[in-house]
Parts: sequence; structure tokens; C-alpha cells
Amino acid sequence: MSRFRRTLRQTFTIARRDFIATVFTPIFLLFLFAPLIMGSFGAIGGLGAASVTDGAQDKTRIIAIVPATTARPIDEADERLRGMFRSDEAPPELSIVAPNADPAAQARAAFETKDVDASAVLYGPLDAPQILYGPRGKRSADYLGLLAQTTLAAQKLGGTLPTIAATKTQITRSTTSVGGQHQSAFFAVFGIFFLTLFLSGQVVGTMAEERNNKVIEVLAAAVPLESVFFGKLIGMFGVAVLFVAFWGTVVTQITSLMPAAAAVALGDLTPAVGAPMFALLFAAYFSMAYLLLGSVFLGVGAQATTMREIQMLSLPITILQVAMFGLSSAAVSHPGSWLATAAELFPLSSPFAMAGRAANSPELWPHVAALAWQALWVTIFITVGARLFRRGVLQSGTARPFWRRKAKAVA
Repeated sequence: MSRFRRTLRQTFTIARRDFIATVFTPIFLLFLFAPLIMGSFGAIGGLGAASVTDGAQDKTRIIAIVPATTARPIDEADERLRGMFRSDEAPPELSIVAPNADPAAQARAAFETKDVDASAVLYGPLDAPQILYGPRGKRSADYLGLLAQTTLAAQKLGGTLPTIAATKTQITRSTTSVGGQHQSAFFAVFGIFFLTLFLSGQVVGTMAEERNNKVIEVLAAAVPLESVFFGKLIGMFGVAVLFVAFWGTVVTQITSLMPAAAAVALGDLTPAVGAPMFALLFAAYFSMAYLLLGSVFLGVGAQATTMREIQMLSLPITILQVAMFGLSSAAVSHPGSWLATAAELFPLSSPFAMAGRAANSPELWPHVAALAWQALWVTIFITVGARLFRRGVLQSGTARPFWRRKAKAVA
């Protein structure tokens, strides 16, 4: 019986030790509040995506190019017709414009302006209107035809819809649309976030095996420790590139089999810098996002002493990545704002926000400056991580992480 009690007491002693060692750490607080933190960042990301969509919808218009005598009747007819639609099914807001000497050229020019995103444009007499519409503006064109009929019926006081000979023509934009730019910006941010979420966290544990086997001491004696860190980061980046190349090839084959409707939807994703340059910038910013986050994770992970600590570090890493996604998603929906500037300047969110900027703005020189700025911070993070590792682990002879060393010093 005494043996059983001794075994039981030893069991509870071990349990208490592990409980205290796990709970009384700063990382456990992140684990404890993980649902709240993840929910908050998820809400931020959702609001960012919603604001991108709302921002594009706010600038979408249907345009009627009609004389001043027709402006009031067509506006009143539009107000009556909108009462028949639900709020989520209503057509875009109507803009009424006076015709100039060449209404046809004026109608085509409406699709090229940056002030609004024209979905469909009507011009000509209401009994035989000409209606131009964009790739996804067929419903808007139908609404303009109905609006012309309703306006004629009100003018003739007949009560019935007259027959009109509307000519509807789909046109192809020569410039990018506002909605297409916003959608491209959001998908650029989401694409980089999705890839780095899967790939950059792998570098956290790359130092563990070499440190436990004392290999890191041999490497540190032969080459600068900064070179060791950077070499490991580049090696893991090569693995990430192989991953992206494989699945990129698979995805391109799948998209070739998509139906025509899906192909049209993808065709609306029109970045401001153009598709070829956007692809190059996306690859560059994915690389910088991986190197920036990876250098931070490598420096922090090098301080961990056990696999348990490495696993616990995965939570704050994920939180940090979701935070950068939420910040950048909100930034790309408000290009040119202080929020966008802050996201573009903060090192860890800069690749995400600048990829979104490539979709929203055609200027190229900011990307050269941004890539240089991000490369500078990769160097800083690697240098700081290597020095922390050298002073805290190699010189002390023990693999005590910096947060535990600080706690011991205070005690």
C-alpha cells in the first residue's frame, strides 16, 4: 500500500511540475487567448475583404447619356424601378450625363475613366437606345433597356411598356477597371498570406537538430553565424519555391479546364501594372515575405530548447501571419490612405501591402524602393537573431531561451 502511495505521489509531483512549467510561461498566455486573438484577426481579415468589395461597388455605376429634358423623367423612372428590387439585387447607382457632340465616343470613354467603374452605358433616343456594357454588365444593360421603356411609358402616359429597339453591345476595356483592381489586390494579399502560412513556419525548428548534436558549434567556428542563419533560410526558401512550382503547375492546368463563366470572372482580375509585371512583382513579394517572416521565425526558434517550445511557438507565428493579412487586407481597400502607408512601411506587412498596391496603382518606382527596404530588414533580422543566439546559447554553453534567461535574472 505504501508503494502505491509513493508511486501516486511521484506521479502527481511530475504532473505538477509539467503543469507549472507549461502554464507559467508567456507563450501559454498566447495559447490561452488564442480563440479570442484568432477570432479578432479573422474578423479584421473579413472586414478587409468586405471593404474591398464594398469599395468596388461604391464606384460601380450605370450611366445614361441623355438630354436635359429627359434627365428628370429617367431619374424618376429609375427611382420607381429600384423599389421593385431587393437591396442585394439592385442595379448599380445611376449617373445621368448630358451628351456632347459625339455621344458614341462619350459612351466608350465612360469605361476608361478612373473616377467610376461603368457597368453599362446608354445613349441615343429612348425608343432605339444604344447600350454598351462590360464583361459582367449584362444585367445592367438589361436594366437600362427596361429603364428606357419605363421612361417612354411615363412620357406617353400610356401605362403600358412600349416596344423599343435597343442595341446592346459588349465591349472590351483597354484599361483596368476599379473593381478588377480591388479584387486583384485582395487576391494578391490572400495568395501571399496563404503561401507563407504553409511554408514560412517550417524554419522555426531548423536549428534544433544541429544544436542538439553540437553541429552548430562546428559551423559557428568555421563560418560567421550570420552566414549559417542565412544559408538555412535560403535552403528552406528553396523548398518553398519547389512547393509553389509544383502546385502552381497543377493550378494552371486546372484553370484551363474551367467553364467559360469562371474564365470571364478571372479575366476581370486586372492589376493596374499589367499581368506580366504583376506576376513578377507577386513572385518578388512572396520571396520577401517568406524571407522576412522566416528570418524572424528562425531567430526566435533558435532560442527554443525543446520540441515542446518549438510547437508552442507555432501559435504566435500563426497569429503574427494572420495579423499581417488583416492589416494588409484593410490597407488595399483604402489605397493612398494613412493605413495603406503604414502597412507598406511596416517591414512584416510591407510585402503583402505592396503586392496589393501593384494591383491598385500603375507606378513602378515605389516597388523598387519597397524591395530594397524589405531586403534591409531581412539583413537586420538575421543579424539580430544570430547575435542573440551567439550571446545567449553559444557563449553560455546552454540552450536557454532569452525569455527564460530574463525571468531567471529578475528572480
